[in-house]
Amino acid sequence: MSVLRLSDFRVLSFDCYGTLIDWESGILAALAPLAAKCTPAPAPEALLALYGRLESAQEAETPQLIYRELLSRVHARMAAELGVAASAAEDAAFGASIGAWPAFADSPHVLAELKRHFKLVILSNVDRESFRGSNARLGVAFDAILTAQDIGSYKPDPRNFAALIARVAGMGHAKGELLHVAQSLYHDHVPAQQAGLKTVWIDRRDGRGGGATPEAQGAARYDARFASLAALAEAHRRETASAVSKGTRRA
Repeated sequence: MSVLRLSDFRVLSFDCYGTLIDWESGILAALAPLAAKCTPAPAPEALLALYGRLESAQEAETPQLIYRELLSRVHARMAAELGVAASAAEDAAFGASIGAWPAFADSPHVLAELKRHFKLVILSNVDRESFRGSNARLGVAFDAILTAQDIGSYKPDPRNFAALIARVAGMGHAKGELLHVAQSLYHDHVPAQQAGLKTVWIDRRDGRGGGATPEAQGAARYDARFASLAALAEAHRRETASAVSKGTRRA
């Protein structure tokens, strides 16, 4: 794997849920009423794996549904598989929980730092209304926001990355100036690499399995890996400091 220079890029695009927003904590909190109906209560990792399998299946089956409505159906399917009853109101409450999912502790301040050096873009499997709640938690003004609701399909559909590349081109930047930053090998890295983008893996689970993310279909490649967004920012600071130091010595 070649060394990736972050300063070679002008635009950073981000997956949101799993990368910037701690969706697994949010999912488990929102699933607590459903889990409480089960005897015995399912293990958190089992719940996350079930969610990941049913969410990706629902996205493939109903790409026209906006995300909060899609998650209502996922909740109903989870209840059926767990053998417990869930009301329509409980299904809807789960779908409405997205904006309450917490941000990772490093996300707001790292995004604010990166904003000083790059244009920032969101490419997310979410709807516009739900993302507004998450955006408030992240506290940064993104230069562009692309949701599944805008595009009409869910990642890993290649149309989402074609839309991203086209939007960035409209901002005056070539594909080679765009770096995609994401946690999900399945949703992001495989299709982004197939689209010809460089990618950075934010491995939030750091070897603890897939969690709510399905296993990648096909070879999963990426150009750099960090265990957190803070580690990516630190790499950029070191790179910038090194460039300044070399410039000072040449002077």
